[in-house]
Amino acid sequence: MKNIVCDMCEETCEHPEMICWAKEEMLAEPTVQQLAEIFKILGDSTRIKILHLLTLREMCVCDIAKTLAMGQSAISHQLRVLRAARLVKFRKDGKVAWYSLDDEHVVGLMCQGLEHINHT
Repeated sequence: MKNIVCDMCEETCEHPEMICWAKEEMLAEPTVQQLAEIFKILGDSTRIKILHLLTLREMCVCDIAKTLAMGQSAISHQLRVLRAARLVKFRKDGKVAWYSLDDEHVVGLMCQGLEHINHT
């Protein structure tokens, strides 16, 4: 018979100091909701592809669409979602809309995610 490791405490035990500390360190509910929303937005593969491209360089909607073999309207929709979450920003140069990551925090999110999945 195999030795099965249980991932739960084998008996009920509580550590009041640990519980008190943990309660003091809990994130405020609005912060929890905002963070959950960011991770939900990052949970879409098309958005991850767009963010990855934008970690490399600023790109216009047409170039992103062509690179990902998608329609411009589909890419524009995803960029609106990313913009609303303050993950990307854009600037107009004549009739061209150039997109880039909103700030270095977004680069950090992408880099840390990649480091985590590539860690062996």
